[in-house]
Amino acid sequence: MAVTAPPGTTTPSRTAFRGVVGFLVVMELGSGMLQGWYPVLLAAIGSEFDVGAAQLNWVSAAYMLATVVCVPILAKLGDRYGHKRLLMISTALVALGSIVVALAPNFGVLLIGRALQAPLAAFLPLEFAIVRNRDEKSAGRSIGKLVGALTFGAAIGALGSGLLYGAIGDLRAVLWVPAIFLALCVPVVAFLVPESTVRATGRTDWLGASLLGIGLLATLGGISNASTWGWTNPMTWLVILGGIALLAVWIFVEKRVAHPLIDVTFLAKGGIGLPLVIAFLFGAQLFGSQSASSVFVLSDPDAVGFGLGLTAASVGLISLAAALSAFVASILGDRTAGRIGSKGTLVLGGLLVTVGYLPFLLLSSSTTAVIAGMIIGGLGNGLLISVLPTIVVKRAPADSVGIASALYNTSRTAAGAVAGAVFALIMASFVLTIGTGDAAVVTTSFAGYVAVWSVCAAIGVAIAALSLFLRTVPEPADVRTADAARAADPTPTLEGEPA
Repeated sequence: MAVTAPPGTTTPSRTAFRGVVGFLVVMELGSGMLQGWYPVLLAAIGSEFDVGAAQLNWVSAAYMLATVVCVPILAKLGDRYGHKRLLMISTALVALGSIVVALAPNFGVLLIGRALQAPLAAFLPLEFAIVRNRDEKSAGRSIGKLVGALTFGAAIGALGSGLLYGAIGDLRAVLWVPAIFLALCVPVVAFLVPESTVRATGRTDWLGASLLGIGLLATLGGISNASTWGWTNPMTWLVILGGIALLAVWIFVEKRVAHPLIDVTFLAKGGIGLPLVIAFLFGAQLFGSQSASSVFVLSDPDAVGFGLGLTAASVGLISLAAALSAFVASILGDRTAGRIGSKGTLVLGGLLVTVGYLPFLLLSSSTTAVIAGMIIGGLGNGLLISVLPTIVVKRAPADSVGIASALYNTSRTAAGAVAGAVFALIMASFVLTIGTGDAAVVTTSFAGYVAVWSVCAAIGVAIAALSLFLRTVPEPADVRTADAARAADPTPTLEGEPA
C-alpha cells in the first residue's frame, strides 16, 4: 500500500514528545482501571439485577467478543484516516458504553453497554501507531510505558472498585467512576494528542473485515460457551467449525483483493507471524491462570485440604504487588532489550514465567513462596508485555502499524478465550467431594490446579524456545528514510534503543 505524509513533517522536540507520551500513559492507566473495575463487582451486579453466575459470565464475554469484531476495523481505519481521530472516536464510544452500564435499567442493557466499551481494546494499537510516527527510535521505551500503565491500572482498578464498593455500598455510584473518567478523556485526546502523519491509501476492505470479525466471533464465542453448552453438544462444534471455515475464506479473500484488511503474505514473510504466535501463548498463560491461582489462594486448607486461606483484601494486595513487578519490568523492557537483544529478553521473560509457577507446584503450602512466585512471574510477564508489541510495531510498515498492533491484541484476546475454556475443562476433570449426604459439595481437587499450573509453566518454556527462532528482519524502508531524515534534522529527540 502507498504511504502518504504531509510535506515538511519534522520530528517533535523532546519536551513535546514526552508530553504526548504522558497523556497517552494517563489514557492507558484509565484503560487498565476500567478493565479491572468490573470483575470485582460481579457479585454486586448479580444481586442488583437478580442474575446467576452463568449469566454473569456474559459481563466479560460481551466485552471480549465485541473486541474481536471492532478492534481490527478501528485500527485499520486509524491507519487510513488518522490514529488520533479514531482514538478520539473510540474514547467517546467507551465513555458512552460506561454511561450505559451505570444507568442500565436491566441486565440486557448493561451487556449492551459492555459491548459498547469494546473499543477500549483499540486504544493500545492506535497509541502504538502514534508514538512510532512521532519518534520511531524511542518507540520501544514509549510502548513499555504504555503497557506498564495498562498493567498497573488493571490492578489499581480491581483494588479500587472493591474498596470503594465496600466503603459506600452503592453499586451505581461505583459504576459512574469509569464513566466520568472516560468522558474527561475525550477532550484530552481531542486537544492534547497530536495526529499521526502517515496514511495508508486504497479502499477499505469491508468484506475482509466482516469475514474476520464474524469468523473470530463465532470461533471464540463457541469456545467460550463450550463449558455451558457442553463440549459434546453439536451446537458447540457447529459454531466453532463455522467460525474456522469463515476464517479460511477470509484468508482466501485477503490474498486476492488489491487492498486487503491484513496482508497475510506479510504475516508469513515479514517477521510478524512468529511474534503473534508467541503473543497467543503469552495471553493463554496470562489470562488462563488467573482464576485458578486466585481461587487457590482464597481456598481454606482446613476445609478442602489445600490453599492459603487468604482474605479477598489480602489477595488484592498480593495482586497489586505482582502488578507492580510487571509494571517495573515493562518500563525496563526496552532498556533490557538494548543490552541483551529483543530475542534474549523474550527468552528471559519466558523462563521467569516458568520459574514463577514452580512455588505453586513445589511449595504450595508456603504463603511466602507463592507470593515470591507471583512477583517473579510478574517480572517475566512485564518483559513479555513490553517487548512483544515493540517487535510487532517496529517490523510493521509505517502505514500498517495500527492493524499489526490490533492483531497482537486480538491474538492475546483469542488466547484468553481459548485458555479459559480449556482450563475450565481441565479443572472439571479433577474433582473431589467434601462432606457427606446433603452437605456434600463437589469441587476441583488440588490435582486440577497442578494441571493448570503445569501447562502454564510449559507455556513459559515454549515461549523461551520459540523466541530463539526469531529472525532478524530488515527495517521497513519507511523507517530507514525516517532515520535518515532525523540524522539531517538537528531537532533533539528522546534517546532510544540501539539500532
